[in-house]
Amino acid sequence: MSVPPEALPTTKQTGCYVYGIVPVDVKVNSGVYGVENREIRLVRCGAVAALVSDMDLSGPPGTPENLRSHQEILDSSISDLPVLPVRFGAVLASEHAVVEELLEPHHDEFVAALEELDGLAEYLVKGRYIEQAILEEILSQPPRAAQLRRQLRGADADATRDPRIRNAEPISNSIAAKREEDTLLLLSTMEDHSEASFVREPTHELDAVHVAFLLDVTKAGELERVTGDLGSRWDGRVELRVLGPMAPYDFAEFTQEPLG
Repeated sequence: MSVPPEALPTTKQTGCYVYGIVPVDVKVNSGVYGVENREIRLVRCGAVAALVSDMDLSGPPGTPENLRSHQEILDSSISDLPVLPVRFGAVLASEHAVVEELLEPHHDEFVAALEELDGLAEYLVKGRYIEQAILEEILSQPPRAAQLRRQLRGADADATRDPRIRNAEPISNSIAAKREEDTLLLLSTMEDHSEASFVREPTHELDAVHVAFLLDVTKAGELERVTGDLGSRWDGRVELRVLGPMAPYDFAEFTQEPLG
């Protein structure tokens, strides 16, 4: 006789989900919730503490909803205190394990990193080319591209399918060259206003710029001014936006292997 699965006894094992490292003297307001809608608390050790919550270990932590919760907790913290992000999906067995495997072995490293990050936050500048505008720009330059433009202008889409395919790589390479040029311009204009920068990989074939900057939060207006000037310069060519302040994922995320 077989026993139906729902009749079998089940046990639910929980662990400590770790969001990030903060100074020990911070306060976490009650009613703040993270992954799986679990309440956030602190696990303290010396001069540092870990932001944690309980998590059911029977399922995978890596869901889009959990990622959003992970980022929201860290990004909301950065406005009031320095925070060292721990990589998404890091779970330890218990609060004791958080202390023994994470906080104690890296205590001095965390203290130094938090001191360096005090008053700093990450801002992400993302720009995407307007397709028609960048294609017009590319097809107005090299003789071969101009020839292709004449060939495609006014022609039936099905009839031009093969030429489009053959020239997809040259056009993609041209966009990549434009991306590099525009990224260098953004980096040069921000050089005197940021503590550090990191060029992220493009996430779309029409990405124009995708750069993270580490800024003093009191100087965020400089980034707004620079991107405003570039936005005017690139009007009708690039759609530009700025995200932040956020936790310094590209500059200080703790990713060593004891976690998980």
